[in-house]
Amino acid sequence: MKRLMTTMLAGAMSLTAYSALAADDVTLQLKWVTQAQFAGYYVALDQGFYEEEDLNVTIKPGGPDIAPPQVLAGGGADVIVEWMPAALAARERGVPLVNIAQPFKSSGMMLTCLKESGIETPEDFRGRTLGVWFFGNEYPFLSWMSHLGIPTEGGDDGVEVLKQGFNVDPLLQKQADCISTMTYNEYWQVIDAGIAEEDLITFKYEDQGVATLEDGLYVLEESLEDPAFADKMVRFVRASMKGWKWAEENPDEAAMIVLDNDATGAQTEEHQKRMMGEIAKLTAGSDGTLDEEDYQRTVESLLSGGSDPVITEEPEGAYTHDITEKAL
Repeated sequence: MKRLMTTMLAGAMSLTAYSALAADDVTLQLKWVTQAQFAGYYVALDQGFYEEEDLNVTIKPGGPDIAPPQVLAGGGADVIVEWMPAALAARERGVPLVNIAQPFKSSGMMLTCLKESGIETPEDFRGRTLGVWFFGNEYPFLSWMSHLGIPTEGGDDGVEVLKQGFNVDPLLQKQADCISTMTYNEYWQVIDAGIAEEDLITFKYEDQGVATLEDGLYVLEESLEDPAFADKMVRFVRASMKGWKWAEENPDEAAMIVLDNDATGAQTEEHQKRMMGEIAKLTAGSDGTLDEEDYQRTVESLLSGGSDPVITEEPEGAYTHDITEKAL
């Protein structure tokens, strides 16, 4: 009996060791720094959802000098978080990104203006200076201006584009009449800087009918040809969406998990809890499956850029439902 128990124990230990060794590695490159914008992934890691899927996931924060498509193309990640305009532009330039899941249903992007500027409608942008993020984040703005027929080269009939850093200084210092903000981040930085909400006017891309998809999951097209890789992504998406739904239902706890993973210590509890509350509004309604109508709206917006569209041809093979159909 003792020998039998010893044999069984050894077998169990071997099985445990094998399971640990069998976990598949996945590296996720985020679009930006560690914050509640990516809470679902940190929750999935913290709550063991990835472990349940036999995955060993490494989450790499982004930053102003990190372009996720370049990281993916260079082999530094298996999957990235990226906005669809940047992803489709990269695909047209030769980096074959494919959307495998879309956790964000709605866009959080908007322009925030000082009321004292006199701007009341988008037509009032003419002759003004607008702060715009670049590094791939300018595409939704350029498409919007094209829809409005407003040139972006300055002049009385156009707008002067100020290349905005990832802060709100141009508005605070009145270098720009309006700046780019996200509903969950920079807008609140303006408020925290002492400007009252009633002294601001905002133009949400969603409300203007020009919203494009944000924060999707992308991989390289050639990677999906490997059945083992595709299977990893099925498990990754399933666990990630479980993390996102947990975060929606437990926003304060999710924010604290994000803070626990912020190695820089730059984030605050108040800001992350507030951010998570806003992020939950953007992921609500998505089970991770890319809505084809949302995709087509994004494509049409990017194609209609006048003489300088973001993309010049209707993309082919830019997304797949294969992963979410198996995962969800």
